Amino acid sequence: MMSVQITCTNCGSSIEVHPDHNAHKAECEVCKHSVDVKFTSEHEQGILKECPVCSRQDFYKQKDFNRKIGVTLFVIAAILSIWTYGLSLVALYLVDLFLFRKLALVAICYKCRTNFRNLANMPEIRDYDHEMNDRIVYSDHDFKGKPLSH
Repeated sequence: MMSVQITCTNCGSSIEVHPDHNAHKAECEVCKHSVDVKFTSEHEQGILKECPVCSRQDFYKQKDFNRKIGVTLFVIAAILSIWTYGLSLVALYLVDLFLFRKLALVAICYKCRTNFRNLANMPEIRDYDHEMNDRIVYSDHDFKGKPLSH
């Protein structure tokens, strides 16, 4: 079953929900702020075509790993490399390789950063495109689910 992780627009906390076409609001447990959602029967089947939060169709996929933890581990390994002659970076590389092979994928909406796990149509979701991200975030371009073309 697909799970959805919405970022609260009020406090930035995570709101975990499961798709239900009868649900129209998701409430933050921290600040009690409600976020409007629009789930469809496709969402209940684990198929992602349209974001239930912002109604956009532009998504990317990546490994399901917290970026802040990754950056922190890299900084620690870089500092330790002074005394380990770079072996801490090699060890971090091996840990990263292991995690890359073991972690599942997550789809993310370019516009509202909502995370979607356990999708039935994950192979259809494209990899991250930096130019597409910039056009959506900074100029509010809507690609309507189509890939970037030049």
